[in-house]
Amino acid sequence: MKILLVFGTRPEAIKMCPVVNELKGRKNFQVVVCVTGQHEEMLKQVMDIFHVIPEYNLHIMRENQDLVDITTAVLIKMTEVLEKEKPDLALVHGDTSTAFSAALSCFYKGIPVGHVEAGLRTYNLESPFPEEYNRHAIDIMARFLFAPTKSAYENLVQEHVNREKIYITGNTVIDALKTTVSENYTHDILKWAQGSKLVLLTAHRRENIGISMENMFKAISRAVEEHNEVKLIYPIHMNPKVRELAKYYLGKSDRIKVVEPLDVLDFHNIMAKSYLVLTDSGGIQEEAPALGKPVLVMRDTTERPEGVEAGTLKLVGTKEDRIYNSLCCLLENKAEYAKMATAVNPYGNGKASQYIADIIEQNMEE
Repeated sequence: MKILLVFGTRPEAIKMCPVVNELKGRKNFQVVVCVTGQHEEMLKQVMDIFHVIPEYNLHIMRENQDLVDITTAVLIKMTEVLEKEKPDLALVHGDTSTAFSAALSCFYKGIPVGHVEAGLRTYNLESPFPEEYNRHAIDIMARFLFAPTKSAYENLVQEHVNREKIYITGNTVIDALKTTVSENYTHDILKWAQGSKLVLLTAHRRENIGISMENMFKAISRAVEEHNEVKLIYPIHMNPKVRELAKYYLGKSDRIKVVEPLDVLDFHNIMAKSYLVLTDSGGIQEEAPALGKPVLVMRDTTERPEGVEAGTLKLVGTKEDRIYNSLCCLLENKAEYAKMATAVNPYGNGKASQYIADIIEQNMEE
């Protein structure tokens, strides 16, 4: 059975490389990897860590590209790959424009699609944008829906998806952490932060750029200024607008380091050594709980409600005072911090890739 795996961004690569390697370790599968290059250098860093070499790279990345550029480029270039390889099954991940466009190409060619990380929902098409639409659309097209949690499974059932197409597997990012996180890891950032409460920040969502991001950065700056025991590291996004805001609001403190994007080994290990995480991202909401780190999610909605229900995540919105108060609470209140840090990780046991491969093998035999 020939399986084509398609991904294009760093977060996708982190979650799909364990699946690639699991499938390659089984004699029943011929595995072909196609990367779109929606992210380029950051994508290569991840694949090098997992020793994954793609058979195809579509190199779609262009300066100042927008969603239309990405979607059409993937759609057109994927068609050539599909016509040449004629896979029996294609796997895509999550909610990116790469995943949506690759799935659509397969749908047009009559090739079955497996959706890794299916069923995540906010039920608000504007948040996150365009990801919420993308995952709905992929789930409609998919033959196999690999839901990471029971909540994701129930979302799909409520949408009248055939139960026989849905499988609860856990999240493959937990698998990835087994490869990336090391107890003996060292880094200059950790030396700089030694003896402090290290806060890890990520902020990049396009719907937050503007007033919302200004609120985030003002709240964070206030909290760090008032807590001498705190140092903060912010691996900054490439978006020039994000960089401009970060320089203005976060660039004046010697206890805040704004650094270039970290590779996945550095990022995961620094997160493992941090005190808590502030983010508007998606995948970090799964990674940090697996490492016992409380997460303050600077969004009004999350497609990962399991973490909120378990107590590992807290939605704090994008208003300055709420972010500030929530951050200060975790820095000052040991009981509140401990409650979040010791909550049970709801995202699986690190065997999601194995379960996905098992499911595909079992269905091959039917």
